[in-house]
Amino acid sequence: QVQLVESGGGLVQAGDSLRLSCAASGRTFSSYAMGWFRQAPGKEREFVTTISWDGVYTDYADSVKGRFTISRDNAKNTVYLQMNSLKPEDTAVYYCAARRTLAIATRQDLYHYWGQGTQVTVSS
Repeated sequence: QVQLVESGGGLVQAGDSLRLSCAASGRTFSSYAMGWFRQAPGKEREFVTTISWDGVYTDYADSVKGRFTISRDNAKNTVYLQMNSLKPEDTAVYYCAARRTLAIATRQDLYHYWGQGTQVTVSS
């Protein structure tokens, strides 16, 4: 069992930056691919980005490409989401997720563990 705890959310202005962190429990973090998803008010949860177990492979939603960067530190059991040039449409609850395999994935049903989420609000 893996527990995921997100942190770093908050209220920022358009154009600002924010870094989210997701701390994972357990000794098998380095064998899990990780992902970030988000859910805006009144919308379904959507894929944001994913990273392979070794950090070599990543994928991003078109809406965040060039602005967001995912990274991980396996020694610290932590995955990060650096968000730059934030827009009001990035406002959402951001969720960290882990899947019991090495490869990246964009589909939510391929993830086995989820955090509780952290709120990101971007004002215009």
